[in-house]
Amino acid sequence: MRNLSTTEVKVGLNFGAETISVGRLAARGHEIYFEYDAIFIAQNIEISPLNLPLQAGVSTFDRHLFEGLPGVFNDSLPDGWGRLLFDRFMRKQGILPNDLTPLDRLAHIGALGMGALVFEPDYGFVEIGETINLDMLAAQSQEVLNGNSEDVLQELLALNGSSAGARPKALISMDAAHQKISHGARNLASGYEHWLVKFANSQDGNDAGAIEYVYALMAHEAGINMPDTHLFPAENGAGYFATKRFDRESDKRFHMHTACGLLHSDFRTPSLDYEDLIALTGHLTRDVREIEKMFRLAVFNVLAHNRDDHSKNFSFLMNDTGDWKLSPAYDLTFSSGPRGEQSTMVLGEGKKPTPDHLIKLGRDAQLSQSKIDTIIEQTRGALGRWQQLATEFGVSQININLIGAKISGQ
Repeated sequence: MRNLSTTEVKVGLNFGAETISVGRLAARGHEIYFEYDAIFIAQNIEISPLNLPLQAGVSTFDRHLFEGLPGVFNDSLPDGWGRLLFDRFMRKQGILPNDLTPLDRLAHIGALGMGALVFEPDYGFVEIGETINLDMLAAQSQEVLNGNSEDVLQELLALNGSSAGARPKALISMDAAHQKISHGARNLASGYEHWLVKFANSQDGNDAGAIEYVYALMAHEAGINMPDTHLFPAENGAGYFATKRFDRESDKRFHMHTACGLLHSDFRTPSLDYEDLIALTGHLTRDVREIEKMFRLAVFNVLAHNRDDHSKNFSFLMNDTGDWKLSPAYDLTFSSGPRGEQSTMVLGEGKKPTPDHLIKLGRDAQLSQSKIDTIIEQTRGALGRWQQLATEFGVSQININLIGAKISGQ
């Protein structure tokens, strides 16, 4: 096991070819410092324009938010399942989670993070390079959630990378026919693509994957920009939901930044409004088409009762020339937010946002009334297929009725 107490981490960007040096993070006492490399500043590429603008000199950050990291680097760290795995593995090595610094955690992400950021030293876990059995992974994940199966922690960590969220996940590579699956977070074999597959957590029913898959189908029909998705068969349950990674295109990588990290808005204490997200989209992309995409997401989340729409569930992608766009949508499923409210409000309304709130949101975003009406009606039409699609893909009748009642009540 490598020594901990990492005091310095070099930050780079790798868009798929060589790594570009960005700067370095350093820890002194309880403070974390960051300084851009002068050569990177000269390239005029903003990796986090709001809270880490390109400028010479050393920057420090609020130690009570993201453990002192700037949001752009905190985005590279897993939470939920990924953090549970890493902390459990470190305990197995005799190291308490409280003894780990954010720089220790970044060093163990190395080049395996989501997006294009890479970190040195790289203590990332090495892939085994063999085919994967999803049913076995699901069973192993459940054993870890139950506090058992310590012997598979390293393999599950290698598969998780830095993916976030409460559900167990695996970063895989898959062939075009969706027949062959193997490790693929670090290396991609010819003819394979980068995908992410999810498993149920301890609060999910065995049809959670099917529900998310049906939501993805409805979102696509509602005009939302969705990555390719797939529902793998499962020995137990209705299947495993999988989605093609949008931060990868073959061996090409894109810089990925969540609204949480961009705005330094902690997703654990929801305070965002879709008005903020639309303003952020306009500021980053300067493109009304991207603003329309964000509005579509707001409409879908409200009408589909996806209330876990917190700031980590919205991301932006930057290419190697520094151009930004809204990422494809992800984590769209039936869910409840804090106290049953939307995690992201609509013009200040979280408990029961209505179509009238959405219409005003669209008008404030300078969208035409005809465009607003079309988006709302297209979304309603897509959600009207819930019962048919849910039945087709094995959602339980209890959930078909429950979710159907919530959707029809909007």
